[in-house]
Parts: sequence; C-alpha cells; structure tokens
Amino acid sequence: MRLDDRLKSFLVVALALAFSVAFSAPAQVLDKYDVQLHGYATQGFLYSTQNNIYTTDSSDVSPRWTDAVVNIGAIPSAKIRVGAQVRYFLFGNYSNGVSLDWAQVDYRVNQHFGVRAGKVKTPSSLYNEVQDIDPAYIWSLLPPSVYPVSSRNSFLSHVGGVAYGNVQVGDGLGKLEYRAWGGRQKIGPSDGIFVIYRELGLDLPEGLRGGYFGGTLRWKTPISGLLVGAADTWKSDWQSKVVLINAALTGKETVRAFNLPNYFLSYSHGKFEAAAECTRVHPVILDAFPGLSPITIRVDTRAWYVLGSYKVTKKLGTGLYFSEQVDHAALLGNPARFSKDWALAARYDFNQYLYLKAEQHFIDGTAIVYDTELNPRGLKPDTRLTILKIGVSF
Repeated sequence: MRLDDRLKSFLVVALALAFSVAFSAPAQVLDKYDVQLHGYATQGFLYSTQNNIYTTDSSDVSPRWTDAVVNIGAIPSAKIRVGAQVRYFLFGNYSNGVSLDWAQVDYRVNQHFGVRAGKVKTPSSLYNEVQDIDPAYIWSLLPPSVYPVSSRNSFLSHVGGVAYGNVQVGDGLGKLEYRAWGGRQKIGPSDGIFVIYRELGLDLPEGLRGGYFGGTLRWKTPISGLLVGAADTWKSDWQSKVVLINAALTGKETVRAFNLPNYFLSYSHGKFEAAAECTRVHPVILDAFPGLSPITIRVDTRAWYVLGSYKVTKKLGTGLYFSEQVDHAALLGNPARFSKDWALAARYDFNQYLYLKAEQHFIDGTAIVYDTELNPRGLKPDTRLTILKIGVSF
C-alpha cells in the first residue's frame, strides 16, 4: 500500500470517528468546538443533439448525474480548524462511487501565515477551491475548457500541504494573497481524461500519480471588486502501469515533467460578476511495451473562458460564458482539435435550501473527448446540450 493510500485510509477512519462523535456528543461539546455539519445533493438531467456527451446516453435524456456531499468541521482552538468532506458522484461512465474530497487540519498563526495539511484543496486556479460547492454558483457546468467536470475529483485536491497568507501591498495599493502547495496528486483510473486512452486501446488500471507543486498570487486591487491573479503548477515525472488491451501486454507509461501556468481576473459590483481565465496544458506522454516501438503522445492545449452573471432578483440569477480549448498538437481542420462552448444559464432559489439550475450549451468541435462507443455512427462536429439540475443544501 502506498503512502497516500495509507493516509487516505487513515483520513476515512478519522472522518468516520468524527461523524460518530458529532452525532453522539452532547450539545455543550458541539457548541464548545463549533462543530458544524453541511452538505448538498443534486440531480442533473442531460439532453443533447448530434452526439451523446460526457459518457451518457444524453440523446435520450440521461439522468446519470448525481452528486451528494457531506462535510463536517470543528474549531478545537482559536488557531486550529479541522474538517473533511465525503462525496458520492455518479456521472455517466466516469464515476459511480464514494470518495474523500478533502480532509485537513488548518493552523493559522495570523493573517500573514497559515498552513493546511492532509488531503487539501489545490489552489491552482480561480475556482478550483469552490468547484465542489455547487450551491455557491449559478452554473451547472463551470467552463469546461479549464474545469472539466469529468476530472473534478482528481483536480480538486492533493495529499500534502498548503501554506497561505496575505500582506498589505502599500497605502492605497490593495492586498496580496499568496498560496504555495506541494505533495502528491492521484488521477483515478476511471477519470474522464482516460476515455481517449481506451479509445486507443490502452488502459491504466492504477491511474496516474506523482509529485505536485505550485504557487498562486492574488492581488486584490485598489479598484473595488477587482482581483487579478496568476498561478503555476509543476508536475514531476509521473509513471504508471499501462496495458495494451488487445495484445494483453503490460508496459510503463511516463508523463514527462511539465508546468501548468494559469492567469485569471474577476470583478464584482453589486448584482454583476465577471471573470476570465486562461491556461496551457502541454505534457509529453511515453508508453513503452516489451518488443514494441515506444508510443509518444503530445498534447499542447490552450484553454480560456470569459463569463458574466447578473442577479435579476433575490431568487433569480442569469449568466453567460464562452469557453474554448484548442490542441495545437492536433491536426488542422480536425474537429477533435478544438471545442468552443457558448453557455446560457439561469438559477432560481425557491428558498434557502432548494434551487433549480437550467443551462443551454452550443458546442462546436469535439476536443472535450466524447466516448465513441456511445456514438457508433461517428461524431458530428457540433452538439447542443441542455442541462437541468435540481439541488438541495443544508
């Protein structure tokens, strides 16, 4: 058993004990440590034209998108916070199981320095730390070029630590927030990024895992509501077992070390919010099998989005975004080289617990990785996707 597997097992046991304490402890103990239990559950429905999308039978209206999240937190002392979150996630053929989203101890010395340790959220972009909180935003799908829902579990967190804090830049110059992280990340074998592997006749039964380090700077500018930031993530050489399915050959896959730069900004004023973000993914992947020539896969994806939302009334919000990704290593003229997605969204809050989201996507290109087994007649170059999602939170 690997170190991160042992740590994950320990955290699951610790979480189970925490839940048992929370439900059996007297009220005065819960109040003393400010123990809080929160969560949500959502049910999504997908309908698409042209192509079945996200490994679902969406052309027949698919209900295969269910989320259920429970988290518990406590404050043992003024400087220490502990918490954990468990999630059930069903989404097409990507996932159908329970996972530990995060479980961490947070020690904050002061506003300038703090540290989190355990399985912690990775602060690698503008929304990565909140993408597991569906009730917090209007969208059913965050812009998929930067936040692929098929890889949400893998990209959300890592096993290791995060150091964080903020400093005043100067009189009238705003505030600078910093975050630095390091540890190991695991991409599970059922992750959506491996759909294209299976299409090529490859299987990674153990997924991928390896070193994961990075840092983020966020500048809260003197302009009220305007935030500008940048992040960079570095992944070491990752290695894993790979199986050539048809030949029943077992080999080794190596993902060469590379970095993931990310730049973003956001602006909010009253009922209006806007954001933009861009990133680049450019790994070189080597697959080696006994007696065969090595297989080299190159990816050079440039991804970006721009979005805006407006709170029409206290209960109704609307939004629009454009999300694009282009693989510069793919052949010109191939629809699999790019994906352009216009999305119109609306959300209605019936009360503080119950909400409904509706979203319409106009997608050109097939770069988000469609499952060809669910599209036996071949992929069409464009897709129209309608999403309805109902959620309840507590």
